[in-house]
Amino acid sequence: MKLSEIREIAKTQKEELNGRDSGHERELLAGLPDIQSHALIVSGIRRCGKSTLLHQYVKRRGRPFFYLNFDDMRLTGFANADYGLLDASISESGAELLFFDEVQTADRWELYVRQKLDESFQVILTGSNASLLSWELGSRLTGRHISKELFPFSYREYCDFAGMSPGPESLDVYLEQGGFPEYLKTGNQDIIAQLQSDILYRDIAVRYRIRNVSSLTRLFVYMLSNPAQQVSPSRLRTVAGVKSPTTVLEYFSDFEAAWLISLVPCFSWSVKTSESAPKKLYIADPGMIRTGSAAFSGNLGALLENFVFNSLRMRTADIYYFSGKGGGECDFIVNSHGKLPACIQVCRELSRDNEDREIRGLLEALEFFGVNEGLVLTRDTEDLINQKGKNIRVLPAWKYFGAPGNE
Repeated sequence: MKLSEIREIAKTQKEELNGRDSGHERELLAGLPDIQSHALIVSGIRRCGKSTLLHQYVKRRGRPFFYLNFDDMRLTGFANADYGLLDASISESGAELLFFDEVQTADRWELYVRQKLDESFQVILTGSNASLLSWELGSRLTGRHISKELFPFSYREYCDFAGMSPGPESLDVYLEQGGFPEYLKTGNQDIIAQLQSDILYRDIAVRYRIRNVSSLTRLFVYMLSNPAQQVSPSRLRTVAGVKSPTTVLEYFSDFEAAWLISLVPCFSWSVKTSESAPKKLYIADPGMIRTGSAAFSGNLGALLENFVFNSLRMRTADIYYFSGKGGGECDFIVNSHGKLPACIQVCRELSRDNEDREIRGLLEALEFFGVNEGLVLTRDTEDLINQKGKNIRVLPAWKYFGAPGNE
């Protein structure tokens, strides 16, 4: 490349960034440290607002910054030798705060970031591939990075953005629309469809050199149509149209690395037992389920459970489901390695038809972990149940996740 090219790309990209709406202030913003000794990395699914968040961050600092988005067709030919030209462009700008977007698309980016940290630059980065960032951070930036995850709008952020109050009606709308900021601004479902296509083809098929893109797509559409269900690689070979469960496992890994899905393991004190059990599938955002599934049945209970998982995942990655020896199942065991893990059951409504089943699974989990209090999250039911010496709170999910200060 030429210095003039990098200079022009950086100039036009920064003008475009500064010309954008400053966006809705995200809850994560307050927790981002102003630090120079470590790279600050914000990762997450495409289009969840990472660039906007970090633009808010640099504007708060009020200092000149150099910006470059590596996910630009004009930078497709960016090679190792071009880092010298990038250095020259940074030097011309006079900025000591560097903001690199979608940094994982550049070869050997981790070495360059380490160099800039050693030169006393402040570096902030975004990335859309969890496994790539994790591997390279561990190998090259050990002890020199602080990582944060950003997700699409939480329910509470959605209510604030949409000017709605927490309640069953706003929750229903959120389960319909999801939390991708650009889609919420426009209401154009093509934005979600294009996002899914970009992730499948650019972030997964191209990056991992997957030739059978149709099998990748079939499997993903199946997943969108079956949220909050147990999945087994051996059973999904036919769905994907592949011969080996190993290929399905590889697709699973690729989907997770791009934040499209999460696979929750069954809790067991034995790692081997936990890994061999079927995992439960959750989709990154409800808007994807509504716009991308082939034949979603409208299972509102599954949508609510998917919502609860995503809301919990914004707080912690230590989440399991529980399958007891008595046949009961509990949807979520949160912070299972703590002294008092949270045991949470989810159902759209607690009725005579399902109360015994839901409470039985929760009680079995409470007894297994030696916990005296459990939680059932519903759409709009609030109650208190005492059984077998255990207190079970029944709360609306909108109240549990939408109330200010409820972390």
